[in-house]
Amino acid sequence: MAKPASCGTLIKQIGDELRKKADNKMRSQDMTMTQTVALLALYHTPEKQLTMKQLEKELHVAQSTAAGIVSRLEQKGLVDGCSDAEDKRIKLVRITQTGITRVLETEQDMAHAEEMLLSVLTETEREILYSLLKKVRGSLK
Repeated sequence: MAKPASCGTLIKQIGDELRKKADNKMRSQDMTMTQTVALLALYHTPEKQLTMKQLEKELHVAQSTAAGIVSRLEQKGLVDGCSDAEDKRIKLVRITQTGITRVLETEQDMAHAEEMLLSVLTETEREILYSLLKKVRGSLK
């Protein structure tokens, strides 16, 4: 009899499947996961903007990588870059209305994917799974 898969293996397989589906969806929209995360970060700030330094920290990337991500998003019309009014050395990145529309579509896609993922569970099972995942995630910090 075959040994059952470990929890870690199952979690990785689930994550791999979700990423594959997300990558395929984003590829059809000429986007990457990192670009999407950048848009989400900008959208979820009160002023819909971050400094380049804040965006680097949010994405956990180097300055040159963040600059490349912002450049590609600017080319797609999803963000605008400008200098801070008080300190011209600080570059601000602001999400555009087109970027906001893309984020809203992305959040709908994410909600749909999560619903499909959890569709085999009852509401009680969903709550238990979420609680257990948070507990395990918290133990890794």
